[in-house]
Amino acid sequence: MKNKFHDKTGIVILAAGNSSRLGRPKQLLEYKESTLLKNTISEALNVPNSFVIVVTGANNQNIEKDLDSAAITLCFNEDWETGMSSSIVKGLKEILHLNSDSENCILAVCDQPFVTSSIFENLISEYHKTQKGIVTSAYSETLGTPVLFHKKYFNELLDLKGQEGAKKIIKKYLEDTVSVPFAKGNIDIDTEEDYTTLIS
Repeated sequence: MKNKFHDKTGIVILAAGNSSRLGRPKQLLEYKESTLLKNTISEALNVPNSFVIVVTGANNQNIEKDLDSAAITLCFNEDWETGMSSSIVKGLKEILHLNSDSENCILAVCDQPFVTSSIFENLISEYHKTQKGIVTSAYSETLGTPVLFHKKYFNELLDLKGQEGAKKIIKKYLEDTVSVPFAKGNIDIDTEEDYTTLIS
């Protein structure tokens, strides 16, 4: 019998950081009558044939009590202070635990307020169309999150250390990378000023 996660794309939302530049948990910032994190989760949950994993770290108890844990899989990264790589590793291990045959995964962050389910869906459809191993979002002349990786890159993702992020792997395999536009992908929330701009 296939497990319920079979043939589905795992979407990992990285929400473990301590928002040091902001001075309060960005995950809980109010946005669209919700929060930044819950907005990202609800968009991800609208993607057909996918399942959602949220990696928490700093302030995890405050953040987790606010979430519908029935709809998503929560996992706590106790090593969050070592950098983003530990959260990528934690989320990907959880995907493989839920579905060892996962063909691909999507990595997303919780502070891109303009992310939508169609952004995620575009990554998946571009992957099926081009058969490229990496499908990234493109904005402000850069390649970034959300980003889809085929399973052939899982081992390299699992080997990331410290402050390394997925960009290291994208740069290494540009010939196997294709991008889809994400118009406001460059807008993320790192400071109080960013947040003020967003809500005004």
